Amino acid sequence: MSDLVRIGLVGVGIIAQTHLAVLAERPGVSLEFVVDPHVEAPPAFRGATPPHYGSLADALAVHRSDLIVIATPTDTHADLAVEALTRSSARVLVEKPLVGDLASLIRLRSLGGSVDVRGRLFTAHHFAFSPEVDWAAQQVAEHPEWGPVTSVTSAFHDPYVLRGGQAFASYTSSWTDSGVNQLSMLSRFVDLTELVSGDRRLDDGASAWATFAHHSRGAVGTARLRSSWLTGSSSKETVLTFGRSGVEVWMDHTSMTGFAARDTELLATHGNDGRTPRKVAHYRPLYASLLSGRPDPVLGFDTAETVTELHSAP
Repeated sequence: MSDLVRIGLVGVGIIAQTHLAVLAERPGVSLEFVVDPHVEAPPAFRGATPPHYGSLADALAVHRSDLIVIATPTDTHADLAVEALTRSSARVLVEKPLVGDLASLIRLRSLGGSVDVRGRLFTAHHFAFSPEVDWAAQQVAEHPEWGPVTSVTSAFHDPYVLRGGQAFASYTSSWTDSGVNQLSMLSRFVDLTELVSGDRRLDDGASAWATFAHHSRGAVGTARLRSSWLTGSSSKETVLTFGRSGVEVWMDHTSMTGFAARDTELLATHGNDGRTPRKVAHYRPLYASLLSGRPDPVLGFDTAETVTELHSAP
């Protein structure tokens, strides 16, 4: 990408604040416009107010951006991504999940004949960039002698039971909200292949359980994913088990810490200085990768395809 990256932001809700905070740290970035029909005044960016539009079409009629960031509700992603891809030459970053159903995925895929979907469309799988995930991925890469990941257990708990119906209105279900984070994060470690079993509508959608088959270093394994809103506080952990060597890698996604162990032996640890908010710690390396010119494959359309197909599998 060019030295100065001109960005348009669509949607200025809660998650957009993290995008803006991280982008403001990057000197080679300018915010060309924001789009949101539901707000009257746009947020400030580096002390200035960017041009504000009620529709993406109005913004694209005036601006030529290098990157368009879509941070709107999931059910609007497909329409906005199609509009951005077909009416501009910009790269497009869509908040996760890319889309919420297979029909929308097929619609985006069908653009491939006229638009470079795989070269221009990216998904903000931010959990895959969390510091403890990056640390664990590096450990696994540096220790092939550990062998394949034979099993995975991942549990994501959020205190949304306290929000009642508002949680379902905002996040749809526990699986809709957390499943994409779990699947995209695990793509850093294994090749997920198919849904094996589970129930992703437990407790009327407040909880989920799903098991997936995966490949790792020539072996087949199983990933067990649990998510639930039935808790009073946030807690997210993932354990990678290397059955042949007896090694386990633990990641605490809430505290952004981790450790690797074998029986009684502590092999490696990862700490956290406590000074960086969790979402900022995710999006800093995400944007560094995206704007580097060689984005991590976890951001690409191939990963989004796999995650969407597994997440939406019947």
